[in-house]
Amino acid sequence: MKIGNRSFDVSGKHTYIMGILNVTPDSFSDGGQWNEMDAALFHTEEMINAGADIIDVGGESTRPGYAKISSREEIERTAPVLERIKERFDIPLSLDTYKADVAAAGIKAGADLINDIWGLKADGEMAKVIAEAGVSCCLMHNRENTEYRELIKDIIQELSESVELAVNAGIPKESIILDPGVGFGKTTENNLEAVAKLDKLRILGYPLLLGCSRKSVIGNTLKLPVEERLEGTLVTTVYAVIKGASFIRVHDVKENVRAVRMAEAIRDMEGV
Repeated sequence: MKIGNRSFDVSGKHTYIMGILNVTPDSFSDGGQWNEMDAALFHTEEMINAGADIIDVGGESTRPGYAKISSREEIERTAPVLERIKERFDIPLSLDTYKADVAAAGIKAGADLINDIWGLKADGEMAKVIAEAGVSCCLMHNRENTEYRELIKDIIQELSESVELAVNAGIPKESIILDPGVGFGKTTENNLEAVAKLDKLRILGYPLLLGCSRKSVIGNTLKLPVEERLEGTLVTTVYAVIKGASFIRVHDVKENVRAVRMAEAIRDMEGV
């Protein structure tokens, strides 16, 4: 698939790295670290040098219990950063937002992909904005409750609804990535199951992205604070490789790049 000016092999042979750039004062893991322009550009360069394939810019924290901000404030946080990154670096850019007007402004500023945590279901104009701009999208599974009849079947059904919204709006199938939504509308046990059975989502026929970096599922499982969740994150990265995910979304790019390379080297020897 194409994201920006770059082609990605999404056949399951390689897992690409999406580096997280939160330009927020209150994100659960790195809030306030990169919300100044110079710091954001410095960290972007760090992630690119460490092996990031995509940079994902977020302007509103979506941690549990987060406070929503206005579209105007989100645009003011993200658009200038997207513009400056685009000017200085040749790398595909993703914008993490579920608001159509923020997405439109972000695309104008240089975003090549819209990463929607509500899978096009939060804003009825989002699919149209993406389709008309001709950019790619990542559609994440999310819901307001954790009352599942059968977790994986329910995730597949609800992601299918997001795909239908996308295709009906004119978004090409080859421009769609799906995300099981670890940490969103799920208990710790649900999150663990979603990672363990990630490959079941391949039945939908779209490349998969897994985002577990430093999340509460790791903290709850290992009883660790957010700053001590790297090892747990790396385990989920290895699972992503084994289960055929095309992308992972992470904070610690260097370490995750190494984990991907090692996991792929071992996996590729299976048929030898």
